[in-house]
Amino acid sequence: MSTLDAATPGVGDLLDDLAAEQRALQEVLASIDADGWLCPTPARGWDVRDTIAHLADTDEMAIATATDRPGSINSRAAAAASSEDVTYQGVLAGRRLAGRDVLTWWESTAAAEHEMFRTVDPNVRVPWGIGMRLASFVTARLMECWAHGLDVRAALGREPHDTDRLAHIAWLATRALSYAYGVAGREPTTEPLRVELTLPSGAPWSFGPTSATSRITGPAGEYCRVFVHRMARADARAVRAEGPAAIDALAVARAFL
Repeated sequence: MSTLDAATPGVGDLLDDLAAEQRALQEVLASIDADGWLCPTPARGWDVRDTIAHLADTDEMAIATATDRPGSINSRAAAAASSEDVTYQGVLAGRRLAGRDVLTWWESTAAAEHEMFRTVDPNVRVPWGIGMRLASFVTARLMECWAHGLDVRAALGREPHDTDRLAHIAWLATRALSYAYGVAGREPTTEPLRVELTLPSGAPWSFGPTSATSRITGPAGEYCRVFVHRMARADARAVRAEGPAAIDALAVARAFL
């Protein structure tokens, strides 16, 4: 998983890591009582049940989007008043269920999503957001599970769950920089950028040309948290940015739609 210069991961390996990330969070959820499902998360207005309902709902959207069925993210967005309304549909569906039933829903959608990913052509470009190859799409699902898992664990007073699977999220975050610049309303820089991170195991991970003078270095956990907006740039004190492209990348950091 960790290399001196990261390449696009294989879909099979990504699916294994997605499953592992989902199982780790599901095991946490299986141990909580009815009150635990109603604990507020750091995401304002969302409790644990809302968060897991969102994961289940976006799994269903992912399946519909990748297989061109009704309920795709773009068709739902076209019918909604705002992007927040698209997200809120799943949350509202979850609020009609008990927490345990929401977990069952997510376990079912996660299993169906894996089945779908194993049958879709890996070269297809999935129309999710600006469009992405299947490997990137699987990685995006892993990223969302990890990020929302941080919220759930914080709500329940559990320790964060960081593994070397962060290599995939770091890869997605770095590759998505042109999208992040667009969301921020800025022109992407043309200056090369090198990212050199340390994974939780201590293994190195890097991306970008070794000759780049703009560099980001530091722990993968902080880097990924900045890109999923679970840590402010000012709080990521171990992440160092050298050069204008590195400073700008962290200023626009965003790895989600």
